Amino acid sequence: MASSRNVTRVYLLVGRTLTPTQHIQTTNLPARRFSATSTRNGLQFRLDERTAHSSLDIFKKDTGVIYRMLGLDPSHVQTNPERFRDWAVVFGDEKISSGRHYWEVTVKKSQEFRVGVAEELMSRDDCVGTSSSSWVFGYAQRKWFAMTNNKIVPVSLVGKPDRVGILLDVEAGLLGLVDHQGPRIIHTMSSQFKTPLCPAFGLWDGELITHSGMDEPHGLKR
Repeated sequence: MASSRNVTRVYLLVGRTLTPTQHIQTTNLPARRFSATSTRNGLQFRLDERTAHSSLDIFKKDTGVIYRMLGLDPSHVQTNPERFRDWAVVFGDEKISSGRHYWEVTVKKSQEFRVGVAEELMSRDDCVGTSSSSWVFGYAQRKWFAMTNNKIVPVSLVGKPDRVGILLDVEAGLLGLVDHQGPRIIHTMSSQFKTPLCPAFGLWDGELITHSGMDEPHGLKR
């Protein structure tokens, strides 16, 4: 179990200290709580450079993102109201208003990142997870957590990241973190989403590669 010092450090990453007693409505739920709608539509997206913070480089035909410690001089980045200004965040370029969708993320040399969804019009001054308009699963200090509206819940039964899946069911109001090798749903977050939503990513070291246009893993279960 992480010491209280390490837990507090993770909470400080979002800009405010939270106590471990502050919880959000996230639970381990069986897969049947998601709607029966198939993910066969295969949501396809790329990373939207227009939204990317100046410390993030988009590569691999706009499917990968790498963190640069120094990044680009903000004055050399094209001015765009869609770009995140204070946090290393980037959105996917597809808007999601309905349905059930699945994608995966490969993690390379990263010890601090967040993956999930956010409202298209989320403030570009916020970080994903710190506002009520974003829902993410994060990894920091070798620990996983679920986060929305600046409230954190530890996620257990997940080891060091290599590749994880995200399952979104808009109508059921559920976002799931998926072990793609199981396959099984490790943890879920529930909310009444305000659409449209975008795939959302935060990265503070290493790189992430996204895999979209995928079918939900056959036999996905808790």
